[in-house]
Amino acid sequence: MPLPRWIRTWEAGRVRANSTNDQAAARCLLLPALLLFAVFKLYPIGSSFVLSLHRTTGGTRSFAGADNYVRLLHDPLLRTALGNTAVILAVQVPLMLALATGLAVALDSRLLRARSLLRLGFFLPVVTGLVAYGIVFSVLLNKEHGLANWLLSGIGAGPVPWLTDPLWAKVSLGLALTWHYTGYNAVILLARLQSVPAELYDAAAVDGAGAWRAFRHVTLPGLRPALLLTAVLSTIGTLQLFDEPYVLTGGGPDNATLTIGVYLYQNAFKFFDFGYASAIAYALAVIVAVLGLVQFRVLGEKE
Repeated sequence: MPLPRWIRTWEAGRVRANSTNDQAAARCLLLPALLLFAVFKLYPIGSSFVLSLHRTTGGTRSFAGADNYVRLLHDPLLRTALGNTAVILAVQVPLMLALATGLAVALDSRLLRARSLLRLGFFLPVVTGLVAYGIVFSVLLNKEHGLANWLLSGIGAGPVPWLTDPLWAKVSLGLALTWHYTGYNAVILLARLQSVPAELYDAAAVDGAGAWRAFRHVTLPGLRPALLLTAVLSTIGTLQLFDEPYVLTGGGPDNATLTIGVYLYQNAFKFFDFGYASAIAYALAVIVAVLGLVQFRVLGEKE
């Protein structure tokens, strides 16, 4: 027997009221997070953009329009910083990811003993504070009293100007970055590698595929999503690189390790040109977005 119309109307109204109450409760629960996001994210981003449209002269801020962005196009030091960052991105990041891939494959081998201990050992460098390990490397690579040159002198090699020669300073920065982040990327790749079905390797072995062909046709395709993730994260991290060059070399010698992050810091907190520093930050955000899209296009899954 169907319910009377007034009961059905009352039930529908009660459901709508409960739904409205649930939505109100959800909004109340979201409100603190939204307020924190607005205060600590949206407001600084908007304020930085407004700041990029002003210049500071003698402690007085004045509206400059797009002058700071035009200045970006004619700044030789910014081009130097972009060039140095591009070299690190083109040389150090692929080398690091290649080492991380090989390390992940090695750590996944069942022939390896104490795998858990080795995984922990290779991951530990990323736990080290950025400033702390920068100081450690600056001591190790000291030209006069560093451990690296002491070991080289033991085999009859002369001292290497690790931090005082433009070329060797870039090499030193690359070594520090590779030591710090290779294990971190290897753990991400290892986690993905363990999800690759063993049946694929068995099928490859049945078809007569050797170790290299199995790696090329099974391991690498299986690692593709993780490689994309690590490539994007490494690219973003390299473009924002600040702590290591600032601690190791201060951007020198002769601006050889000047990165965009160091140059932004110098403009903001050394020359107090916050408007131009904000413009550099927005230009950096555009570069990161463009390179991220390119990497997703190149390394992403094909339809």
